[in-house]
Amino acid sequence: MSGPRLVLATHNPHKVGELREILRPLLPGLDEDDVVGAADVGTDPPVEDGVTFAENALLKARALAAATGLPAVADDSGLCVDVLGGAPGVFSARWAGRHGDDRANLELLLAQLADVPEPHRGAHFACAAALVTPGGLEVVEEGTMPGTLLTAPRGTGGFGYDPILRPAGEDRSSAELSPAEKNAISHRGKAFRALAPHLVPLLG
Repeated sequence: MSGPRLVLATHNPHKVGELREILRPLLPGLDEDDVVGAADVGTDPPVEDGVTFAENALLKARALAAATGLPAVADDSGLCVDVLGGAPGVFSARWAGRHGDDRANLELLLAQLADVPEPHRGAHFACAAALVTPGGLEVVEEGTMPGTLLTAPRGTGGFGYDPILRPAGEDRSSAELSPAEKNAISHRGKAFRALAPHLVPLLG
């Protein structure tokens, strides 16, 4: 085994697998050990103090590239609600005051929007994916998944705000889609697919 050639700023093995699947059609010879997660190289995440998704993605990728000496990819994403001026945005994971409390975040947002009628419940998931190499290359690609916010959660798949966002053109919530259906239209899928051509020269 030659060892990793690209590291993704996540401790979630499912996200690493998703990036491998996006790259595999472009790089048929891609090995499992070519693309790994931050947990595989023993790095800790930096403080995410950027005010945009792109800033947070870049600071995570920069820190990981500096720590490992490898090209690094990171993403940052969240929910942007039209009537809230784009909030929660970069604060999506801690909207209720505690980082990562999905249920509290979701319940607070639904309460804030309780009196907002459906025509004004537009929202979208947004994602910025960044590539940083030790040689100084920096690339950011972005993707969105537009939709409408439901008045109550539906579905058990996904995470975060998935149960309350109904993607445009869908009757189901994001949490009711299969992983393959969601990846085909998701903000993260779009951002990573846009970033993929920049990764091919590093891995080919």
